[in-house]
Amino acid sequence: MKIIETEIPGVLVIEPRVFGDERGYFLESWQQERYAAAGIPPGLVQDNQAYSRHGVLRGLHIQHPHAQGKLVQVLRGEVFDVAVDARPGSPWFGRWVGALLSGENHRQFWVPAGFAHGYYVTGADALFSYKCSDYYHPENELSVAWNDPAIGIDWPLRGEPILSAKDLAATPLAAVPTERLPAYAGP
Repeated sequence: MKIIETEIPGVLVIEPRVFGDERGYFLESWQQERYAAAGIPPGLVQDNQAYSRHGVLRGLHIQHPHAQGKLVQVLRGEVFDVAVDARPGSPWFGRWVGALLSGENHRQFWVPAGFAHGYYVTGADALFSYKCSDYYHPENELSVAWNDPAIGIDWPLRGEPILSAKDLAATPLAAVPTERLPAYAGP
């Protein structure tokens, strides 16, 4: 597998080795020792799957306490996936990185704990899958505004995105009390 480091340390794009022929393809989507060597912690505890149609934007979501690292991938379709550093005290606080993930490119995106996460469906639809480093705790989740001008994500929008009520009510990152966000623990 190929590991691509992004502008924010710890956020990674992973390109698994894909073996294909006229029958289809095979790839290894998780192998604990290899992924741990790349900086992704062992012990991912929960798998999630989401289906969304074109134009849906989910996020930006973060959970604290019980911050979740997420290893995300698209099984079918295409999304623009984003990680935003939401750790007060981090030199990268409020900065974002994004990656185009699809069922064709087989890329994975590692979003470390302490980052807000979201994605926009750029294809006709998307079947999205992700592994988490902690369990979902809805009482600790919050949403950061997807269009927060201080963050300035360059979403590849085609028209107005389709949002949930929770994401429509999201606040800018600067309006989130510091104690609601995970602390920066260093590199």
